[in-house]
Formats: sequence, C-alpha cells, structure tokens
Amino acid sequence: MNILFVGDIFGSAGRRIVAEHIGHLRETHQVELTIMNAENAAGGFGVTPGIADDLFDLGADVLTTGNHVWDKRELIDYFNSGAANTTSRARRVIRPANLLPGLPGFGVYEGVTESGIPYAVVNLMGKVFMAGTNDPFHAANDLLKTISAKVIIVDFHGEATSEKVAMGWHLDGRVTAVLGTHTHIPTADERILHHGTAFQTDVGMSGPYDSVIGVEKELVLNRFLTGMPGKFEAAKGNPKLCAALVTCDPATGRATAIQRIMLGE
Repeated sequence: MNILFVGDIFGSAGRRIVAEHIGHLRETHQVELTIMNAENAAGGFGVTPGIADDLFDLGADVLTTGNHVWDKRELIDYFNSGAANTTSRARRVIRPANLLPGLPGFGVYEGVTESGIPYAVVNLMGKVFMAGTNDPFHAANDLLKTISAKVIIVDFHGEATSEKVAMGWHLDGRVTAVLGTHTHIPTADERILHHGTAFQTDVGMSGPYDSVIGVEKELVLNRFLTGMPGKFEAAKGNPKLCAALVTCDPATGRATAIQRIMLGE
C-alpha cells in the first residue's frame, strides 16, 4: 500500500504547485491514501473551508493542520458542521489532538480506502517552543488505545528536531509512519526505524522557496535587521512540492519503504 503525505501547503503558490503535480504523483505511484498538511494554505496562515474543499477535489483524503489552525475563524463552524458526520469533508480536516481540552474539531480521523483498507491519521503538536498543547507523548499513548486500524500515519507538527526524533522512536513499531511538519525545511533523514515505522523529521513545505519559510524574504530580513514589527505576506517565487511516499504492508501496518519527494515547476 502506498501513502502520499504532502508537507505544509503554503499560500497560493503552494496550492498551485500541488495542483500541478498531485494527479500524476498519485497515478504513477498507485497511491491509495493521500494526506496533506493544510494549515498554511490560506495566504500562509490557516485554512478556509473553501480551500479545504479545493484540496479534497485534488484528491486529498485527510487534511492535517497545526498551530495556525485557528487563524481563519470560519474553520470553527466548519469543524462543528462535520462533528456528527464521520464521512463528511469537514470531519476529514483534523487539528492537533493534544490541544487543550474542549476545543472544536478532532485530532484523529479513521477511515477506509477505496480498496477497503482501514487506516487512521493522527495529528499531534510538539510542546517544545509551542504554546497551548498538552504532552504529545502521553496523548499518543492514549490515542493508540482507541484505534483499531493497523495503518496509522502520524503528522507530528513540531518546532524542535529533538522532540520529533524522540516521537519517532516513541512510536516505532506502533504506527506506520511519523512524519514531521511545521519547520518548512525538508530533512534528508527519511528511514525505516528498527520496528517498522517510517520516519522523517520534517517533510518540508509545499510552497515558495524563494522566501524565508514561505514569507516574502525582504519582510523577514527587515525584521531581523531593524527589530521592527511588520505584516508578513506569503511569497510566490520558485514553488516546490515536498512530500513523503510511504509503502507499507496493510495487514500489519509496518512500513517497508519511504521516499522523499521534491518537485518544482
């Protein structure tokens, strides 16, 4: 079974490059499950229901998010609209499961592929250098007790490399893949851990690489050089699609291969 995970989609440039490549990627690699991190898809900050629908139209099965999940307030109503319908598009947009209790949305989606393979997608967020989260390690332990699917993909949205690597080892053999997001820089450490979990510290950004992690570089440089605040805007130059292609045994959920992907215009 082949699973395609698309790293943080950033702004219109990210959406455009994903639209350009996603069809042939899914066809060429016979992808059965497509997951996209969409938390920066709306101008670099959050995701709207309309953009979520556009990404589902491109072939996404599940959309994950992260610390920018609340940047577009209309997503709260979208979450609430799908709460009672487990097959709706709104229910297939998830947010970090270890956010503080009582918030809208869900941190896990469990579904079945067109060929009948059960799967689960888990969204977690790191605690190191990140605000508003509970411990992701114990949250992962608790969530896994409730999931029956063998194929489990974890989007670990975190700032610290050490925390992401630690999560990979923590879940090795218990999930199919732990794939890092948030830092927007693809890492070259994709591998299969000792007990069959595919791991990459950060899948990277699907967005403009003539930028500073997606933002117009001049605006970021001005802040570093002067210390003055200023509004950030999404860049558009040199877009790349970054993704991870994971192959696993659907009967056991164990990963057998992981491939790092970067494609441009």
